[in-house]
Amino acid sequence: MPEMPPLPPVPSMPGPSSPPRSLHRRLTPLALALALVAAIPAVGAAAPASGPGGHTAAPANNAATTATGAGPSAIRIVAVVNGDVISNVDVDDRARLFALSTGQPLSQDVLDRLRPQIRRQLVDERLRMQEIQRRHVVIQDKQIAEAVSSIESRNGMPAGALRQKLAADGIGMRTLVDQIRTQLGWLQAVREQLGAQAEVTPAAVAERQHMLEQQAGKPEYLVAEIFIPIEDPSSAADAQRFADTVITQLRAGASFAVVASQFSQSQAALEGGELGWVQPNQLDPQVVRIVAAMPAGAVSNPIRVPGGLVVVTLQGKREIGHDVGTMLTMRQLFLPFTSPLNPQEPTAQQRQTLDKARAISASVHSCEQMEAAAKANPSPRPLDPGEVRLDRVNPPAFRQLLQSLAIGQASQPLVAADGISVLVVCTREEKNMAASNAPALRAQIVEERAELTARQLQQFLRRNATIELRPSGA
Repeated sequence: MPEMPPLPPVPSMPGPSSPPRSLHRRLTPLALALALVAAIPAVGAAAPASGPGGHTAAPANNAATTATGAGPSAIRIVAVVNGDVISNVDVDDRARLFALSTGQPLSQDVLDRLRPQIRRQLVDERLRMQEIQRRHVVIQDKQIAEAVSSIESRNGMPAGALRQKLAADGIGMRTLVDQIRTQLGWLQAVREQLGAQAEVTPAAVAERQHMLEQQAGKPEYLVAEIFIPIEDPSSAADAQRFADTVITQLRAGASFAVVASQFSQSQAALEGGELGWVQPNQLDPQVVRIVAAMPAGAVSNPIRVPGGLVVVTLQGKREIGHDVGTMLTMRQLFLPFTSPLNPQEPTAQQRQTLDKARAISASVHSCEQMEAAAKANPSPRPLDPGEVRLDRVNPPAFRQLLQSLAIGQASQPLVAADGISVLVVCTREEKNMAASNAPALRAQIVEERAELTARQLQQFLRRNATIELRPSGA
């Protein structure tokens, strides 16, 4: 396959005033943690990393090792990408992963509508992995293990529980590992392709800052998207059916961030589809018309845009330069139970954990003391959740608790099915969240360039690939 030529410089466009999300930060597998928020904690042995040493071998055709409910005779080839095979089992495993991550059962009819788009996504992932190999990008097994550990930690799962949960749902661990490896490798490939364009000049930052100042008071929107590409008119009907199916799942309660991280084909997929705060001139006109009329929390119907379809959700509206909110920092110590809580019959370990939480609540009078308590009681969850905007905390009872606690005062133990938390508020102050700064603007410019570069590189790979699709399998 020929090497893609360098891309021309990407012009600097007026950008949003959202927090910085650098290309380097995108190498953190946040979306992969989001992709399993519905996973149920289980107990088991630690999941091993994927084979010895770092390597960039193409994802294994795991039909023989991850097929569930299907013997070898049921395995069929559904696509061949530059000689690499994709089987029907690969497609079905990805569909099962989607069902697990959304918590929504998949009927045979829904699965049939998902299959064409899942196959297309697997073709694109195989092309990406081939490009990762060509560039000699190495994703170490340690990075894969850290991503898996992050998923387990964010979901309060003990080490090894994720592997058992996937197996219980008929999903081979390789399905998730391949997706992680491809996502991380693709990000590094895009960063390489950006080259000097990853460096943003002070003049470009100043120009964007000036444009934002001129537009103060105009509306901007907090938007997330699921982008479904249509590169061939013959695939438009499949894309439309897929979009309709996704919307049905979203309106049935599936997490938008989970679905975006699994299926959206934009760089924003790695952040759960979140675009941050965007202005009308940063969106396609068709999208602007819909978003301007949407209430917060709504999900749009499929919108035709250049290159495909997009489904958007509106998370908020504000005026450029004006968005005052109460921001707070805290420390939250989580003490896990070794088994789910039955309030009528707590175990000895659960009673001991409650006694320990009460002692911490009575003795802690500052964030520094809570940090010391955390060192003495290692927790599977982060002590510092980062800066939190009070008016977006849910449920309301928890928001009220954070508002009423005095600075440095520890809360009473907060009991849940999987453990007990004690928290302390460190700071609480009013901030204008719409105020932009140079690092944020620089990161936004890089992200725009990365998004354009990723789409151009993917299109280049498809144009120069030999792809054989077998609708009926062979």
